[in-house]
Amino acid sequence: MTESASSVRLQPDLQPDHHWIRVATCDQIPPRQGRSVSIGDRELAIFNLGPSTELGGDRFLAVDNQCPHKAGPLADGIVTGTSVVCPLHTWKINLVDGCVQRPQGAGEQCVATYAVRVDEGVVAVSVPR
Repeated sequence: MTESASSVRLQPDLQPDHHWIRVATCDQIPPRQGRSVSIGDRELAIFNLGPSTELGGDRFLAVDNQCPHKAGPLADGIVTGTSVVCPLHTWKINLVDGCVQRPQGAGEQCVATYAVRVDEGVVAVSVPR
């Protein structure tokens, strides 16, 4: 990327109680992998799900980086489709809605999800102010 992350212009906030934070360039998060990012007192997991025909590039999703079971680091998990498998005890978390898919009966336990956008090769996450 020839342009510095600080010079990328992002759209204005659509939610007044949230703001967009630039967290990485697209090439810093390889397809089918996750990376942890600290924003204030939050630790998020940003995932690159790989190419998306509807987006014309890679699809990125963000959730809290702690599994609801034993706080395992989700960014270190295995990405399968739109889910991640926690590296500690193999709980499977849906990255779209944050809910547990496996084991059965744990669906009411969820992690927070965050809006993500890519602008000029930079991944940004919307977080509460």
